[in-house]
Amino acid sequence: MTVIITDRGFAPDDWTAPITPLAEAGAETTALDLPNDTNPATLAGRLEGITFIRVDFPAAADGRGYSIARQLRLMGYTGRLRARGHVIADQYAMARRSGFDEVEISDALAARQPEADWLFRADWQAHDYQARLRG
Repeated sequence: MTVIITDRGFAPDDWTAPITPLAEAGAETTALDLPNDTNPATLAGRLEGITFIRVDFPAAADGRGYSIARQLRLMGYTGRLRARGHVIADQYAMARRSGFDEVEISDALAARQPEADWLFRADWQAHDYQARLRG
């Protein structure tokens, strides 16, 4: 099972439509699963009609997914964007700032990092050192 994390805390997964791996995606695909080594530029011209994208995080130390999220948002993607895998509570603010709407983690990770750990970081728009530096 998995746990979905939003700014409000833990939630069940409410996405019920099929999610298609990028390698199998066709013109009718509306939800994509992206590996962490995807070049977002390959999706140029294909984002219209995509309402959900899930980006894999196979390891907490692998931050390529954040770059993917940022690029997708810069390319104009406005649909639901989810990080899945080994994202830890300390990385939640970075996930949100890079463009993710939510994070999907395993029940085992949720047990090690309970909801309070994630909610502590849910005010991701505050404590932004870049905004403080800009004045």
